[in-house]
Amino acid sequence: MTLDVSALNFDKGQGLVTVVTQDARTGDVLMVAHADREALELTLSTGEMHYRSRTRGLWHKGATSGNTQKVVSLSADCDGDAVLARVEKAGPACHTGDETCFGEGRWDALAHLDATLTHRAGTPTGEGEKPSYTRRLLEDRNLRLKKLGEEAAELVTACADADPHRAVEEAADLLYHVLVAVRPLGLGLEDVKAVLANRARPSKG
Repeated sequence: MTLDVSALNFDKGQGLVTVVTQDARTGDVLMVAHADREALELTLSTGEMHYRSRTRGLWHKGATSGNTQKVVSLSADCDGDAVLARVEKAGPACHTGDETCFGEGRWDALAHLDATLTHRAGTPTGEGEKPSYTRRLLEDRNLRLKKLGEEAAELVTACADADPHRAVEEAADLLYHVLVAVRPLGLGLEDVKAVLANRARPSKG
């Protein structure tokens, strides 16, 4: 979490800069607010988001609701008059109770899929109910691994046939089955993304 507050242009916004707050896990834009120098310095020193409102004054997000925002990173834009804050949220960002100030819908399709799988994994099939396809996969190791192999083979075939429409459909199916396959191991999309992020770092060697 590094941000050179002294390099920001507070004059342009009459002492304030715009803060775009993003969920570091899902990529969802949670809210847009403002901060002055004091709010950003408090954010840096505490590790939790602080904002400045013309009506509310200085405020610590979640101080009363408990819906705090733990800072992952702070980045200034090219003009120095806006900051992107990537956070881990402890609850809804919006005062209405919605997860974001822009509605409930997820912007990232993979994050939405991963959240759905998490819900399905934690919701057992009710008595007398027919299990969903996802529940069947989660409960049957052999079926889960069989389908993973089949989807991989179908993608290979589509690519070998140079069929872009079928290839993208099979790629989507494979991504679904990959996330289902790792779920019983206690793994999800974030674990995969963490490995990819680590691999993307420049090599010191």
